Amino acid sequence: MASLGKTAHLALVLAGGLAPASCVVAPPRGEVAFGYSDGYWDRGHHWHGWASADEAARFRSSDRGHYYDRPHTSDRDQGWRDNDQYWHH
Repeated sequence: MASLGKTAHLALVLAGGLAPASCVVAPPRGEVAFGYSDGYWDRGHHWHGWASADEAARFRSSDRGHYYDRPHTSDRDQGWRDNDQYWHH
């Protein structure tokens, strides 16, 4: 009976009805310009809230140089950095 349950679960995952527990949806690589505790600016200067704490943690661990552990509203410019050398890559 346990294998029937696993088979049904796998069928739902493959059909798109469930996401595997280990699956973390994140912004496409290179889309995030500056990350904050409450969300991120994309390269097109659009603000996005993190979809989950896992998404924020994944970005924080992969790009510490562009993550700021505070809300973006704590900065005078709302966290947007026009002169950051990041744009010259």
